[in-house]
Amino acid sequence: MTSNGPYQTPGITTISRTVASLAVGVVHTLERAVVGDGRVRTARGNAWEAVCADRARAAQRRELDRLVAELTAARAAARERLDARDSQPVS
Repeated sequence: MTSNGPYQTPGITTISRTVASLAVGVVHTLERAVVGDGRVRTARGNAWEAVCADRARAAQRRELDRLVAELTAARAAARERLDARDSQPVS
């Protein structure tokens, strides 16, 4: 005998969805209580943090490239000085 009326018994998927929904609600409420309404993470906030992190990594990469170029130039200059000194005739 099947029931086609508006009052069907809940299945396992309905119960799982209900539990998941309640868990999300609890976590959301807990987050608001702990960090405050103004500091709740949002998609926009996450995206902005990602942009800032990318910019910081790019700045670090530029600084490292500058330091490597500076060290390479200093090493080349030192090598040229050594070569110039070694090529002078001994008196």
